[in-house]
Amino acid sequence: MRNLISQRAQPILAMIAILAATPSAPTHAQDVKALCERVANDDRVRPIPITLVPAARQAFSLPGSASEIEVQKSTSFRCKDKKVWLCNTGANLVCGKANVSRASAGAANFCKQNPNADIVPMAATGHDTIYEWKCSGNKAIISKEIVTLDPAGFIAENWKPAE
Repeated sequence: MRNLISQRAQPILAMIAILAATPSAPTHAQDVKALCERVANDDRVRPIPITLVPAARQAFSLPGSASEIEVQKSTSFRCKDKKVWLCNTGANLVCGKANVSRASAGAANFCKQNPNADIVPMAATGHDTIYEWKCSGNKAIISKEIVTLDPAGFIAENWKPAE
């Protein structure tokens, strides 16, 4: 019986050991800064610790009426060039990597219902697209590229360095 319990406990104990060895998310601004200095570039988009809220307020000119929790929940960080970079998702801004696909199912569906539309709204294409779309007949076509990407594939204007 003891051997059976021991065998069942082994996977659980192994998982506990793995979780204990996994570094947790940084909880202080200095931890985040040290992480970025150490790793240089890390494209993982993570929530900011509460200690980076003042930097987020400054970078994005966020109003004082927004609570610390609201700012924290809407702001992410990643490491770029050994520095902390911030993104705030307000006003439909995307913090993840941009969509560079030259095909859009949302635009295609929109154009089937709205032939020859001069513009396909981002509600149809998604806010992560790098293109402005229009309809030529009932087909979606790219009219122009509308954002600049950073070398890692993020929309450059959505990210600001933490000061």
